[in-house]
Formats: sequence, structure tokens, C-alpha cells
Amino acid sequence: MSLSSNHDSQTLRGLVIRVEGISEGPEQSEEYLEELLFLVRSAGYEVARAISFGWRRPDPATFLTSGRVEEVKGILAQQSEKIDFVLVDAEVSPVQVRNLEKAWGKPVVDREGLILEIFARSARTAQAKAQVELARLEYELPRLAHQWTHLSRERGGIGLRGGGGEQQLEIDRRKMRERIARLRKVLREFERQAEIRRKGRDSLPRVALVGYTNVGKSTLMRLITKAPVLVEDRLFATLDTTTRKVVLSDMPFLLSDTVGFIRKLPPNLLQAFHTTLAEVREADLLLLVVDASSPGYIEQIRTVERTLETIGAGDIPILVVMNKMDRLSPQQRELVEESWRAQSPYPTVFISAAQRENIEALYSAIINLLRSFLRFQGRVKSETET
Repeated sequence: MSLSSNHDSQTLRGLVIRVEGISEGPEQSEEYLEELLFLVRSAGYEVARAISFGWRRPDPATFLTSGRVEEVKGILAQQSEKIDFVLVDAEVSPVQVRNLEKAWGKPVVDREGLILEIFARSARTAQAKAQVELARLEYELPRLAHQWTHLSRERGGIGLRGGGGEQQLEIDRRKMRERIARLRKVLREFERQAEIRRKGRDSLPRVALVGYTNVGKSTLMRLITKAPVLVEDRLFATLDTTTRKVVLSDMPFLLSDTVGFIRKLPPNLLQAFHTTLAEVREADLLLLVVDASSPGYIEQIRTVERTLETIGAGDIPILVVMNKMDRLSPQQRELVEESWRAQSPYPTVFISAAQRENIEALYSAIINLLRSFLRFQGRVKSETET
């Protein structure tokens, strides 16, 4: 369900529930929880309390075991501070949401619903808004029956089957499907226009910034292009693709920044942002920006790699840009550099975009890789001509 319509002058407060993975260590669990709390704040909500449960096989009716459901019910009953909703950091089915809401007497939001809230708040252009709306409608369509069940109870137990509720439910479903079809048509037009623009600049090599969300891609974009780019300490602050022409040492190329990735990014969002992510798929070189100060940076890199494979960009050359090195002590820097170089299959530079540290090394690496690419392109052309 969406909480946006419930926003008033007071910020909504949530009870946050994390279910730890089977193989999670203490440090990993702590980082995942911090990321989850950052997600909640990025959506514009406050965290009243956060709890973590060890992994148990999901209950088909409530996702959480009956013991956990009762435990949360007790917490909600005893909580002295106001709690407006409960967030379960997992993919929870509409039936499970309905049963949890019945047990707890509070609206329940899952991870996908929360991320959709953040995307909705961050969408600024017509294209981004259309992409987010499409993903939201596809998320809400299977949940319509659950919403009507609530409405029926509130109206005195009017049943859905054979009644006005069922009729209205079908009308709403039809309207939603029609809206989804219109949005897909709108997004195909955006894709057509973007393809025309890309063809118009085919002579220049393309470089795209990719990475986990909030690792400093937009800061790096602003630094390289000298252009005003939105920079915020918030997850998914950037949803739209920004492309600028850059010239480094007489080497012109196009640099694009786009939406960041995250663990368990909803498939609906990846599908809806197909047009935006085309800039990544068609790049000649990817700058994989990493927050080197994050204890989980290696897993974040793996998340980006998996996402690139999912969107069809797994074979594009990568230059890893280890960012935020200024946040590490000299000993930590040495450890990160040695550890990463020992296992990395990619060329790597270590920088601080915010402090402009080692930026010339980054520029040299980009130029050298692009020149190698252009030489390869020239060799392919000459072989074809012969």
C-alpha cells in the first residue's frame, strides 16, 4: 500500500522490521539495517523503532512466524510513542499484508512499496514520473482486491462476490490496466525520442556512471562536466539520465549519469526504467563508482554487476572508481587498496570526488581506456574494409 496519501503536517513514524539472511554476519546485518533506516528516511518517514529477526522459513499466511507476529503485536501495544505503520523489509504478498494488518491494526508496507515511495518523491521530469507511475500501478494492481476487502468491512461487511464492491473492483482493475497501457505507450515514445538523440551523437564515444545509490556519482558528474547537477545525501536522489559532452586532453566523449542501484531493487522498476537505462546498455565504457568507506562495498559492487547483467550491460568494459577515500584513515586506505587490487578483475582508480583527490589519475585512466576503444574500433573497420 502507499502511505503518500496519508501524509499530513506531521511526519509518519514507522516500526521497522528486518529479517536477517541465513548467512549474514553481525557487521553485514548492521550495515543492512543502516541502509534500511536510510531508505525509510529517504522516503520522508521517521523510524519509531527498528527490530531484527533471525531468518525463519516464511509462513504462507503472514510471512513472519506466528510467534513473531504476536511479538510485534505486543511491541505495538506497549509502544508509548506514536507508530503509524509497520515496514517489513521483504517481499510480502497482498494476502500476507492483509493478515498482518488484521493482526496488528496498522498499515503494513513491504520493501518494494517503500522504494516506490522514494522513487515517487524523487521523480521530477515527465519521463521519470511516467516510469514511476507505471511501476506503482503494476505493484498495486494485484493489491486492489485487498483494498476493497478493507472497504467492505468498513461499510458493514458488504461482500465482494456478486455485489457492488465486485463491480467496482472490476471497473478499477480495467481503468488501471488502461492507464498501464497508456503509460507504456508514452514510455515507448520517450524511448523513440531518446534513440533519435543517441543516433545524432553516434560519432562520440559514450561513458556512463553506474553504481550503488548514494556513492557519489552525481558529485563526480558535476566535477568532470563542470555542470550543475543535483547532489543530495539521499537514496535515489537521481532518477533521470543526465548527459553532457566532455573533453579531456583533446578526447571528446559523452558522459551520462543515471539512477543508482540497490539490493533487491524491484523488477518492476528496472522494467519501467528501460528507456533511462538504455544509456547504460549502449555505453562504450562504464565508470563503476564505489563508496570505498562502506564496509560492504564489495557486496555493493556485486549487486551492481548482477543488475548490469539483468539489464543487458554485463559485457561493457568497466573502470572501477573507488570514491570517498578521504573518509578512510591511512591504514584503512592501504588495506582497501591492497584487498581490492588482489581480487579485482577491473582497472581501478582511488579518488575523493568531494575533495578532488587523485582526479588527474581518473582522467588519465578514462582517456587511456577510450583511446584503446577507439583503436579497437579502427582495427575492426579496417579488417571489414579489407
